[in-house]
Amino acid sequence: MRLQRPDLLFAALVLASTMAFALAGHFAAEAVIRHQQAHQLSELTEVVLRRSEFAVDFAAASLDELAKRNLASCEPAALQAIRLHVYQRSAIKDVRLVNPDGSVICSAYSETLEFDKGWVNRRDMLPSRDKALSLFRVEQFGGDALGVLRDINGSSALVAIVGINASLFDIMPAELRAHSEVILALSSGEKLGEFQTDAGKSLLEPISFDRTSTRFPLHATIGLEHAVLSSWNHEAYWPALAVALGLGAIFGILLARSRRMEGPVADLDRALAAGEFKPYYQPIFDLRTGQIKGCEILVRWLRRDGSVVPPMNFIPLAESSGRIQAMTWQILGSALAELKPLLRANKNFKMSLNVVPGHLLSAGFVETLRRKVLTARVSARQIVVEITERDELDDLARAAAVVAELRDHGFRVAIDDVGVGHSGLSRLKGLGADMIKIDKFFVDTITVDASTTTIVEMLVALARDLHMGVVAEGIETEEQLRALLASGVAEGQGYLVAPPLPFARFSELVESRRAAQSGAAVSNDAALVA
Repeated sequence: MRLQRPDLLFAALVLASTMAFALAGHFAAEAVIRHQQAHQLSELTEVVLRRSEFAVDFAAASLDELAKRNLASCEPAALQAIRLHVYQRSAIKDVRLVNPDGSVICSAYSETLEFDKGWVNRRDMLPSRDKALSLFRVEQFGGDALGVLRDINGSSALVAIVGINASLFDIMPAELRAHSEVILALSSGEKLGEFQTDAGKSLLEPISFDRTSTRFPLHATIGLEHAVLSSWNHEAYWPALAVALGLGAIFGILLARSRRMEGPVADLDRALAAGEFKPYYQPIFDLRTGQIKGCEILVRWLRRDGSVVPPMNFIPLAESSGRIQAMTWQILGSALAELKPLLRANKNFKMSLNVVPGHLLSAGFVETLRRKVLTARVSARQIVVEITERDELDDLARAAAVVAELRDHGFRVAIDDVGVGHSGLSRLKGLGADMIKIDKFFVDTITVDASTTTIVEMLVALARDLHMGVVAEGIETEEQLRALLASGVAEGQGYLVAPPLPFARFSELVESRRAAQSGAAVSNDAALVA
């Protein structure tokens, strides 16, 4: 019996510890799931708000274009030009010239006035952060529309009537659609649009997620029945519980916490010193011909043991710890050395480099970039600086000055993650960039969501008005490629052609594509001679 007693105590301790960790794991898993649910729903609410802001930006840019062309007039020729402008922009239903008090003088499509149930006075219109831009609800018999007013001068203003399509708000996951509602309203509380699969149905014990625009008087809300959360996204419960059971004692976690915080940063410093961060290259190609026009440099961490660390596991830490600048310069130097023969042989080939806002605005950024490119004896016009939007550009005027300086030296500038990042389209115009990159979020859904196609077409139209190029990211299927072509996108990148590749494989891909296209051209010439 004495020999069995230690075994019993050991078993009791193990059982008690297992039960304690199981209980802690249960609560931790529930907390993680709830947090993830709230995060996803907050992101969806943000998407609704961003789509709405895009619609306003689109209308404002259209009105600016009309004013620039001196078309703020009721002359027949001016109205004919406005009608053509509206016809080319399906999201806009009408453009009207109004008095300073908001009363209508004339309309591009006068018949649309018959559908108005009412028209607000200027004092009832809601101002935006841009004081010359105001929003208001246009109540019509066929459903509400959004009025976007742009002051032209002291005696008149232009108003764009923007149709609010409920399909723009059809963003909820399939398992939540029947138990949720999505609402867009003005900050005054006036509802502009709503999506609900069962119109008029009241939600049981609803919870809501809200977002208010900092640029426009717009407010987005997602309402959801509380009960549906109990079964949504619970696939993570058992993995989270398994992880909890594998954790050490709570005090051990607390004591090791400081080491865990310091260890990764020290690993980054060691990897930088050892040159373990390597450039990978993802082709940027012509959507119509398949010709590789350039590449984007993406960093990978190749450890000494041969393992590859994905960017998501070290880029956020590199940014927060201030190592991202040294990492960017190291990657650029390696990429210029590897790509130099290709860049010098093909002067139209472009190399894109990601730069975070903090690095762009840091002292000496432009001088350091010029020095590295000049040392490599590569043309500055072949280098594209992609400004990523993980952090917001707090000082837009300073950023615009840096962008202008880069362009003066021959560099090109692109804005990455357009549509889901921090910058609104009016800020894109203020930066003066050469191109925009449509985020993978839109490419993923362009073949299944009509509202995505509308947004992409709006982005392309705005880019064209601002004399900017467009590149689509994350293209994975031929169907997506065809949909992007139909929307006016000319260039893209994605796994359809190749994932990010090490230099040797990227070089082989470029050469094989060049040889194949040269062979096809020779065959076509021979056929023409025959």
